[in-house]
Amino acid sequence: MRRLDLTPLYRATVGFDQIADLMDRALANDVSQNSYPPYNIEKTEDDSWRISIAVAGFSDNDLSIEVRDRALIVTARKADDEAEKTYLHRGIATRAFERRYTLADHVRVTGASHADGMLHIDLTREVPEALKPRRIEISKAPKSDANLVEANSVN
Repeated sequence: MRRLDLTPLYRATVGFDQIADLMDRALANDVSQNSYPPYNIEKTEDDSWRISIAVAGFSDNDLSIEVRDRALIVTARKADDEAEKTYLHRGIATRAFERRYTLADHVRVTGASHADGMLHIDLTREVPEALKPRRIEISKAPKSDANLVEANSVN
């Protein structure tokens, strides 16, 4: 795979290193990356999303959701009670997994639910008031008296 050198971007910009790191991570991902378990990312509103992960065979106790360093980390570990079972055919994969999602600034997890073999994680972007656009009022300039002459021009 061909690597893209982002060094000129680092030299010519200040404060954009997060974007460059994100591009570097995206370009470094291998096409043969593990696709287990399957998932959907759905936009529910302008600033809200839902990640749905197929977790058939896992209970609530087997699943873990954690937010760390602007990353959403979903892990699953199945209990070892499978050793005593004998399968004629095993088509439901319940192998352990860890799936990571990088979160943008001000995106936080607002809830999670597990029903019918699907794990749903709701996310919302909450921009602080200080960063939201605000309208600045333009005040009227005080009227100047045209008959007054500045003291500097008289002398």
